[in-house]
Amino acid sequence: MPEPTEHYPSPVPVFVDLVGVGCLAVLLATAFRHPRGRHEVLLGIGCVAAVCSVEAVSPSAALDQVRALAPVVLFLAAILVVAELSAAEGLFTALGQRVRRAGRGDARRFLALTFVAAAVVTATLSLDATVVLLTPVIVAAATGTRARDAGMHACVRLANSASLLLPVSNLTNLLALPHLEMHFATWILVMAPVWVAVIAVEYLAMLIAFPEVRRRRNALDDGRPAAPLDVRPIPTVPLVTVTAMLVGFGAGSTFGVAPFWIAGAAAAVLAAHALHSKTVRPVSVVHAAHPSFAVFVLCLGIVVLAVSDSFLGAAVARLVPEHNGLLELLVIAGLATVLANLVNNLPATLLLVPLVAPLGTIAVLAALVGLNVGSGLTYPGSLANLLWRRTLRRAGTPVDDRRFTLHALTVTPVVVVVGTVVLWSWSEVIASVWTQALQ
Repeated sequence: MPEPTEHYPSPVPVFVDLVGVGCLAVLLATAFRHPRGRHEVLLGIGCVAAVCSVEAVSPSAALDQVRALAPVVLFLAAILVVAELSAAEGLFTALGQRVRRAGRGDARRFLALTFVAAAVVTATLSLDATVVLLTPVIVAAATGTRARDAGMHACVRLANSASLLLPVSNLTNLLALPHLEMHFATWILVMAPVWVAVIAVEYLAMLIAFPEVRRRRNALDDGRPAAPLDVRPIPTVPLVTVTAMLVGFGAGSTFGVAPFWIAGAAAAVLAAHALHSKTVRPVSVVHAAHPSFAVFVLCLGIVVLAVSDSFLGAAVARLVPEHNGLLELLVIAGLATVLANLVNNLPATLLLVPLVAPLGTIAVLAALVGLNVGSGLTYPGSLANLLWRRTLRRAGTPVDDRRFTLHALTVTPVVVVVGTVVLWSWSEVIASVWTQALQ
């Protein structure tokens, strides 16, 4: 009998590899099209059955993978509930209105405030909240101003680039967290300078790419003065709950409490409040958790387990350097960027992080720079890019794919390099103080 975490030996290795890679391609195509939930579940389960039937993954290994991913998936479901119920209470609408009022009709000021809002939302409520919930609000707030296009593109750029600050900002961070053994505060200490540098480069690049926002004049597109905007109060319960959740993440990390327990408690508080005030119906709370997507992510993890032992996994393993100097970190970040845009950053994380983990914490964090920031290179690189495009199109807002692509191809490599260099430099500065954390 094989050990619980081992794969069965394959009598036809090439055929088994092709089945695994083919199933991964099917799941990625499903994620890009984002069909109804039951179709996601059926295709995910079907692909798992396929890789298990050809013995690319043993049932026991699949079960182990589910156990390993369960805390991450539970956190994802909880944070989605927190974000959507906060939106239902009007938190994002109030935020967008304040961005417009504080912008005073000045396009550059509006863009700067949009950067602040998108960076904070991404860091605290994850990138999905930025692309699905904040983007429409920013577009509505910027309608009639010269900052409209820059504002909506800022949301998708920061959904990826601003997801480095906290372990809970991106699903990729959570997937990598078991390989890091870092406390919440340690993560912030190491990644905060990287986060700031990446956002600064993104902002400068946005000013260059969107020259209309560089003109300082308090007017609308047609030259009329910007009209004053009524601003609704910020809802107290979501604001307090989200703040308490963030404090809980830090405290929980110290005592070994998994993030999904804290996010789950915040989701329960918001659900109870929303149901009591009749803001939403019970079925809406269930839908907000996106249970079908949770099942889909578990299935994706099992299929990636099969791919990791295929020719693709072997090819990636050969490209991973053996050291973690600056040049090697740049190679790791570049490899992560290419892999994220080849197979999407979630499968890329599951495939790459275990391979670079033996090199130490800084190597894994460099990989996350590529997996997070680098996933903004193309639409397929991150599900956030696709959700952003779909959200805008469903709202009737035209998306300039050519402008998105040219901006992404020009800026993303620069931001990845800057983020990696800052990570290496800062790790050298604090290495003597934080030696244990960086080993």
